[in-house]
Amino acid sequence: MIGRARDTVRGWFSPQLLREEGPTPDFRFSLANERTFLAWLRTALALLAGGIAVQQFLTEIPQGFRTAVALLLLAGGALCAVRGVNHWVRTERAIRRGDDLPLSRFPAFLALGTVLTALLVIGALLWPR
Repeated sequence: MIGRARDTVRGWFSPQLLREEGPTPDFRFSLANERTFLAWLRTALALLAGGIAVQQFLTEIPQGFRTAVALLLLAGGALCAVRGVNHWVRTERAIRRGDDLPLSRFPAFLALGTVLTALLVIGALLWPR
């Protein structure tokens, strides 16, 4: 388990190691994988921007609650960025090996976290003062 995680993280910073995984695939598959990675990064940046916006602009929400929501969004953005690069490496490895593409529950957790955060903010805005 630890060895596999170490190899995955090493692949984040040494993509040339992926070339040892198998033959070079059709470049269109690798480019599609890269576009998916960039979509993950855009999502991460949007979550980071949302966390900053909540903290700076929702001043009618109590400070402690506002900070908690901002931290939740910022942590989600950081997690999304890490998950994006991890998924990119795992997918590239699977493409090169001819394996099935890796499955992930992370999109469902990300969606649920986003809905929960939205409901918390809506609740805070509607809560009578």
